[in-house]
Formats: sequence, structure tokens, C-alpha cells
Amino acid sequence: MHEWIAQDKAAHREIMLSAYPDQTIAGTMAGAQSSTSGRLLAWLFVFIASIFLVSCGSRPESGALAISTANAPGAVEHEILIYTTREKDDRPDTYFNGERGEGVSYAKATVSVPPEPAHKPGQIEWPSRLPGDSEKEFTARSASYIADKAAMRQELNAKLMQLPKGKRDVFLFIHGYNTMFAEGLYRFTQFVHDADYPGVPVLFTWASRGQLTDYVYDLNSALVARTALEETIRDLSNSKAERIVILAHSMGNWLLMETARQAPAADLKRLSAKIEQVVLAAPDIDIDVFKDQLRALSKKARPKKPFIILVSEDDRALGISRRIAGGKARVGAYDNEAELAELGAIVVDLTKVESGDSANHSKFAQIAALSPELRAVLQQRDLNTYNPREPNQIGQASQDLGTFVASTAQIAITLPVAVLTAPITLATGGR
Repeated sequence: MHEWIAQDKAAHREIMLSAYPDQTIAGTMAGAQSSTSGRLLAWLFVFIASIFLVSCGSRPESGALAISTANAPGAVEHEILIYTTREKDDRPDTYFNGERGEGVSYAKATVSVPPEPAHKPGQIEWPSRLPGDSEKEFTARSASYIADKAAMRQELNAKLMQLPKGKRDVFLFIHGYNTMFAEGLYRFTQFVHDADYPGVPVLFTWASRGQLTDYVYDLNSALVARTALEETIRDLSNSKAERIVILAHSMGNWLLMETARQAPAADLKRLSAKIEQVVLAAPDIDIDVFKDQLRALSKKARPKKPFIILVSEDDRALGISRRIAGGKARVGAYDNEAELAELGAIVVDLTKVESGDSANHSKFAQIAALSPELRAVLQQRDLNTYNPREPNQIGQASQDLGTFVASTAQIAITLPVAVLTAPITLATGGR
């Protein structure tokens, strides 16, 4: 843990140095000479760094998957299948780093979540000292590479066939910017655990370096990963899976939308037959780009069901992204929910939900425990049976979901979550 904190402090110093007039701006601003605009952008990076460094006490760059063999009563283990474009890393207990590999690599890992009350819904209890205490912290129980695509397909189908017919589902997660390998793995494990997800969890992890100053590197890494993600979704669709749910976070939404945009129309129609739901959490996408992406998709294939977009007007990370992007609103912090709904989406407003991080950028993690109840409410309102020929079946009024009981926490939690829907227009070619 102390080593990870030292790495964070070093990164913070690097960003701080970039703000002074006699320095060039680090990372994404490398090579730019000092100027009024350069100093402004540098201070924006300082600001966002302070947000993330407060919320992240450690950064598990290497050795985070040290195996714990101690049993803990009440701890729950989750095996995650992994598709990745990251480079393999020879350092012990690390497996993958933030550099780009060649093609797709495959792996699996089992992570243990401590019992309550040690585990709090929405939180990752990082080990204070590796390999961690399974009674109080997340711990790695096993990890290994999988040889190739054929071996991964066999592994996936074996896990699916262990489930009863009608429940052979796959949950695909695509992480966002500034995410190290272990961070994406542990965050996904937390979500799967808190949501009490019964299907097969699959992580697609692309080559993010996990450095605040590498925004452009991460953005390009996401673009490089498009073909690999398309191949991954095709593999999942060709498996014995009956349904696929996709959750993307932050910059992962850019990757997902651009992957869908480049996919041939015939493939998109065939793949969409198994895709049950697509959830876009805090999308770090320019609103105009998003509209253009939806228009392009509408010409290829009408969606089986509308996207669910999780937004929060107080997302500070997306506020910084907006400033860097010339003031263009990001989808995940867009304040015109009605317009998003008209684009063909179910908009879930999390603005009033208390976040587990000071950047308010990971609120999706907080509602994982409520996802079964949220799904039930959406189904009751017939939002999951949308017919593009009868768009008016989706109500236009915002609906307060009120109080839910989070089964994983066994306590009543009141969340002021609002759901907004509207007639489908752009996503079905109506505009």
C-alpha cells in the first residue's frame, strides 16, 4: 500500500510541475510551451488530480493479484473471465500492464469479497498489505492466463452450461479512463457482488495506463481496441449465452459506441439479437459526437431495446473533460435529460445519489446493490418491451423510484433516483 501511495504522490508532483511557466505540460500536453492557455490546462489537470488522489488511497500498478489462501467465513468468491488488449506483464502477480499488446489476450481471475459489515456496498476494500485479509478486504484467490480464443470459448461455455436453461447470461463490463488492470478487475467484482449477478461476468480491459496525464494515450488506446471489442462481443454472441448485458463506464462508452459504429450492418443486426441491454454509465463522449454515433447506428440496425444512460450533473471529472474539450458537454453530465431521452434512451439521473468518490464519477458502483429492484421497476413500466413502431408506449414523465431495499446490505436505502423517458426519435431514424 505504501508503494502505491508513493506512486500517486509522484504522479501528483509530475502534474504540479507542469503548471509552472518554465515547464511543459506533462502527458497529454507534452511539448506545449508555457502560455496562458497552457497554464490553464495544466491547472485543470492539477485540479482533477487532486480529486482522484483524494478518492484513491492506492494505485495497484503491480503485484496486486498476490494470492491469498486463507479462508474467511462469509467471504464470497467471484470468477471473472478476461478479454484484454493490454500487454502481458512478467512482474509477479501482475499479469497485465497499461501498454498495448498485440491482438487479444485471455485470462481468468477469482476475487474474494469480504463479508458484511466489512464490505460496504459500492466500495472496494483494498488490501492494506498484500495479499490482504479475506475477512476484511478484497483478495485475489486465483489467476491465470488462458491460452487462446478456443480455450476461452471452452471455458465460457462450460460456465454457461452450469447455469439452468433460460438463465445462461453474460455480463460484459468495459472500464473507463485512468484505470489500471487490477482496478478494473476489482471494480467489476464489486459491482457483480453487490448486484448479486447470477450469470457469467466478463471483463473487457483495454490498455489504459492509469495515469492522469495520459488522457490522449488512453483515448487512442480505446480506439485501437475497437476491433478487439467487436471480436469479443462476437465471441460472446457465438457462445452458448442466451442473453448479453453490456455495461460501459466513462471512456469505455466511447470505445463501445465507436465499435458499434464500425461494425458491418449485418453483423450488428445479428449481434443485437442476443444483447439484452446496454448501460452507458457516465459516458465521456461529446454530446454532438454521441448524436452522430446514434444517427450512424440507426441506419444500420434499430436497437432491440433503448440504451440506459446513467447521468449525474455533478460529475466533476466530466466537468474537467468538458473544459479540456472546448466547453462541449459530455453525455454523462448533460443537463438536458429530455433531449437525451428523445435520442432514444432511458435516462437515469443519479445527481442526488451520494457518491463513493469525491469526483462523483463512479456513482454506478453505488447503485449496484439496487440493480435488481431497478430492473423490476423498469420492467413494470414496460420500458424493456419497447416497440420502435409504437414509441409513445414509453411515458414522458420523470418517475421518482423512491425507496428500495438493498438485499446485499440488508438495510433500507433511500436513493432519489429519477428515470426519464420520451418517445424514440433519433435512435430509430425519426430525426
